[in-house]
Amino acid sequence: MPTLSQLRELQSLAQAGLTYTRDPYDRERFGRLLALTADLLAEGTGQTPQEVHGLLNVERGYLTPKVDVRAVVLNAAGEVLLTRERVDGLWSLPGGWADPGDSPRRVAVREVREETGRGVRATRLLALLDKDKHPHPPDLWAVYKVFIACELLEDTAHPGNTETLESGWFAPDALPPLSLGRNLPQQVQRMVELWREPGLGVDLD
Repeated sequence: MPTLSQLRELQSLAQAGLTYTRDPYDRERFGRLLALTADLLAEGTGQTPQEVHGLLNVERGYLTPKVDVRAVVLNAAGEVLLTRERVDGLWSLPGGWADPGDSPRRVAVREVREETGRGVRATRLLALLDKDKHPHPPDLWAVYKVFIACELLEDTAHPGNTETLESGWFAPDALPPLSLGRNLPQQVQRMVELWREPGLGVDLD
């Protein structure tokens, strides 16, 4: 069985071929390569072939990593802000996919507002990580994870939105069960450490 990294490389080659080739026979070949890769990716990630085919058909152009932006917010007691995800009932730092036209700073501030109701100001970059280099569950996509320190301006919570159930403050050494596809316990604890100690610089894979 090919590794997830190898399958993503095949996916990238197939999508690049579909993007740049003008020969109809080559397009058919690259399309078949992408379909076979989707079948193998489904086996490797635990998703159904139909789900993977649907996701890959949405992707067009040269394949690049997706960008996941996470906000790291601490209160005066040194607790970190987490949200409970509706999809799995587990907890994560507020955040989500970056949108075209939005800076990482704006994504972090918006996601905190949408997921928790709180107002924050994004202050600095804490880490830029390659998800594949950390023990997350297998993911269909290659992902860069961006962690941004945010200063709390307004601590008025709301019960959640269509994606989250609730939010709350937690001591870094007493975290609730985390949504491991989004963040790992050691990542949250490291981000808190970087938030508190600017002299440590930025973690970079």
